[in-house]
Amino acid sequence: MVRTRFAPSPTGYMHIGNLRTALYAYLIAKSQRGAFILRIEDTDRERYMETAVSVIFSSLESAGLKWDEGPGVGGAYGPYTQSERMGEYVRWAEALVEKGMAYYCFCDKDRLKTSREQNAQSGYDGRCRSIDRNEAAERVKRGEPHVVRQLIPEGVSVFHDAVYGDITIDNAELEDQTLLKSDGMPTYNFANVIDDHLMNITHVVRGAEYLSSTPKYNLLYDAFGWRKPIYIHLPHILDEAGEKLSKRDGSASFQDLLDMGFLPEAVLNYIALLGWSPRENKEFFTLDELVEAFDINGLSKAPAIFDAVKLKWMNGEYIKKMPPEVFYALARPYLENTVTREGVDLKTLAEMMRTRVEFVKDCAEPLDFIDRLPDYSAELYRHKKMKTDEKNSLISLESVVAELEAIDDWSENAVHEALITLAEKLGVKNGRILWPARVALSGKQSTPCGATEILALLGKEESLRRLKIGVDKLRVCP
Repeated sequence: MVRTRFAPSPTGYMHIGNLRTALYAYLIAKSQRGAFILRIEDTDRERYMETAVSVIFSSLESAGLKWDEGPGVGGAYGPYTQSERMGEYVRWAEALVEKGMAYYCFCDKDRLKTSREQNAQSGYDGRCRSIDRNEAAERVKRGEPHVVRQLIPEGVSVFHDAVYGDITIDNAELEDQTLLKSDGMPTYNFANVIDDHLMNITHVVRGAEYLSSTPKYNLLYDAFGWRKPIYIHLPHILDEAGEKLSKRDGSASFQDLLDMGFLPEAVLNYIALLGWSPRENKEFFTLDELVEAFDINGLSKAPAIFDAVKLKWMNGEYIKKMPPEVFYALARPYLENTVTREGVDLKTLAEMMRTRVEFVKDCAEPLDFIDRLPDYSAELYRHKKMKTDEKNSLISLESVVAELEAIDDWSENAVHEALITLAEKLGVKNGRILWPARVALSGKQSTPCGATEILALLGKEESLRRLKIGVDKLRVCP
């Protein structure tokens, strides 16, 4: 059975690159009816942040990526956590020392610094390799500070990656990496190999920055006689300037995107396409549709460009496709905070705005004129396309006031018919009537709805009051 894992280190926030790794691991497993595992790699205690664990949980939950197993009962699985599995790493590290595939290293920080300065290509020079195993064991028993290092053999390492193809690396470029640190904690590189084997992980999905470390992992698999997983290394996600997205970039964090107003399903859909091309010419996918469509062969080794404008557009398209009742539930708090006028139907406003905004939170601000007519300049009445200015707008508004005062039916259809009929009577185009009316009613150059919709929203009394304010404003114009 296909088994994948997402193994984040809780050292900060959820970068969108991390989320993409989790998504692809999830899709690879689910597209083949396999299992998706969550493992918290918290062995780097200096960088460990307890709050980051909850960020990982909430991010995966928001994205809909549910893991399949772990400690817990009744289906309420927690993740696997490396700090709770320390005995495994010590046992296997000692086994490697016994096999002669690893050794105890007693070099202090100053000695290591000097070694790496003198061996820029491979780093540590392997000085402690030559220490007799029995002598090393005695020094360990005496409590001498030490680490356990992997012994990298001479030769070359060749491996296959599902994205990058066959990779060859000279072992001389590889440092004898630390497996167990002086505090007894395993390094990331060692712990993830042990856990991937013990958890029967078949496909390892991770960033391309780990390509150069993969031969070290494979040498460990060979040392233990274990089967190697299939590797899928993902290219970097770059910003529009071609630089790697970093924490300094506000769009690099999944939570930041959600806080900005992006829908989690839109972000997930967009991230899925950063490095993967579906066979069919299609851009919009639900998570279930991604599971059905996903194929490793669609992954690209070219870096993906994060386009904030494209994501914003996609978010708007998701809002347009959203059922009206769902959008209203999301928009209601914003609308209630902005529009308090009695008699205004917020559901009508929500549906009016659903196809006009790219973020739900932006649905209310364009409607602030409903509660209060802002102060505005008579220059707003000038419109080249509508051929309006202060002079003819005054004539239009005076006629509109007279026409609307005479009608009793204040429905949108009735006021629309009255104004269109008025334009015909005056022998002018509709815009010469509707533009001045909309300016007088809203005090804005642009609104999400036309003059007749605003008239229906405001009611007869408030509409006529605002229209007369417009008349008075234009009468004092030179």
